[in-house]
Amino acid sequence: MPDAPPAGPDAAMSVRARLFSPARDPLWGAAFAVFTSLAVSFIAIAATGRNPALGFAYLADGAFGGAGPLGETAIKGAVLLLTGLSVSVAFTVGLFNIGAEGQLIWGALAAAVVGRFDLPLVLPCALLAAAAAGALWGLIPALLKVRRGVHEVISTILLNWIAIHLVHGWLVAGPLAAAGSGASVSVAGTEPIRAAAFLPRLLQGSRLDLGFPLALCIAFAVWYLLTRTHRGFEWRATGAGLEAAEASGIPASRRVCEAMALSGALSGLAGALLILGTEHKYPGVFRTGYGFDGIAVALVGGGTAAGTVFAGLFFGAIRAGATRLQLVGIHPSFAELIQGLAVLLVAAPRMFAPLLRRLRGAPGTAAAAPPVPTVQA
Repeated sequence: MPDAPPAGPDAAMSVRARLFSPARDPLWGAAFAVFTSLAVSFIAIAATGRNPALGFAYLADGAFGGAGPLGETAIKGAVLLLTGLSVSVAFTVGLFNIGAEGQLIWGALAAAVVGRFDLPLVLPCALLAAAAAGALWGLIPALLKVRRGVHEVISTILLNWIAIHLVHGWLVAGPLAAAGSGASVSVAGTEPIRAAAFLPRLLQGSRLDLGFPLALCIAFAVWYLLTRTHRGFEWRATGAGLEAAEASGIPASRRVCEAMALSGALSGLAGALLILGTEHKYPGVFRTGYGFDGIAVALVGGGTAAGTVFAGLFFGAIRAGATRLQLVGIHPSFAELIQGLAVLLVAAPRMFAPLLRRLRGAPGTAAAAPPVPTVQA
């Protein structure tokens, strides 16, 4: 007979652990972090002597107050969703992808270059080129990891700067620069893409385009891959323990490379959404920060596809509405405080849980009594 469920205080502790453990339920942890960060930000605004209720009203109006703000929220949320998924996919195989920004840059450049050609299906071709460019840039740190043992955090950080200086400092300003772009900063960058490569707009009077539903479809596909397929199981097994995965017959090194290629492809598609949806060329100044913000999105989302969608849309709304905070004398960068607090609230329980267990005198896992085997009748 199976053991009876715990009763009394033990049952209450078990319920609390299930409800309030962000590791067990990322969506609950993300929601708690978001609402707490908003509450702390509300108090911070009040402490400065300004009207927090009015400030948050302007923030909400800038994010959801009509077709225009909704379009801005959707555009930013879609890009953050994809960069967050990029980091989350790398988490699955136990890697920390800091290189989403560089992968986004290469994807954006590939979309800008392919979008200039007169092709029958130029829009899908530009998206595929962006995904391929990001995948190749994401594959480099994976190969360095499995072949030479180079830590992915170091390699992806360095690859970010290589991408930034190579693309911005040479390609966009030199071989790929538009004719006459040196005359004015406003025309700096590559040649404009063809109208056929534009992402179609979905709402009148709004910049909401096809990129938002496309990002949601990609998120669903990633969720299905990671949770409902044999390949996703092998990726998760590799992340749980590379040596154990190899011992069980899983080609762990190959799975690491596959996951990092997909991670880079997702960031490359994020860059394509910016070029094909709003910029319509690779601009001379392209400092988005979306790749780095994707790390925060993945952390708040708990490394899951569903949580990443939630976190990406939240941060997209904060980005879109932040400009309205100036109406009450608050700098738009205040939105970064909300984002930082949310990340801190998600990370803090994992950071301090071991310390709290020691302070409470809880026995470690090594001292725990082994389970008593039972014989089924």
